[in-house]
Amino acid sequence: MSLAILLDDALRSDGAGFSLRVSLPWIRSLPLASLHDLRVTIDGDTVPLPELAPSPTWWFVQDRIVVRSDVTLDPGTHEVLVAFKLLIPNMGAGPGQPLILPFAAARRLELDAPLAAPRASRDVALDAVGSPV
Repeated sequence: MSLAILLDDALRSDGAGFSLRVSLPWIRSLPLASLHDLRVTIDGDTVPLPELAPSPTWWFVQDRIVVRSDVTLDPGTHEVLVAFKLLIPNMGAGPGQPLILPFAAARRLELDAPLAAPRASRDVALDAVGSPV
């Protein structure tokens, strides 16, 4: 069983588009470079995303990466699907093969849902080329 990828407040309006806060579904922090093949679908439509640039930044367990898009969403609830792969360092899947695990989460999320309670987390924003800012 993995940890929650999309929390209740994950979908936010963000200027001329939206942002989606994605939690790490792994038991330990990982280099952000471990994230591969990130895909986001909103209401059945695939959202174009920038390629992730190589980065020395870490994705800590308590942090959420912020994926931004210039797609404008109507107020209300939306069907959100996020899928990606994590390359797990120092764990092999066989001789000379790294362990790569697929993850996906689908939820109905309310755009700009109120925060239920303060959290001990921070958002790690990605700029237009997918690098942390």
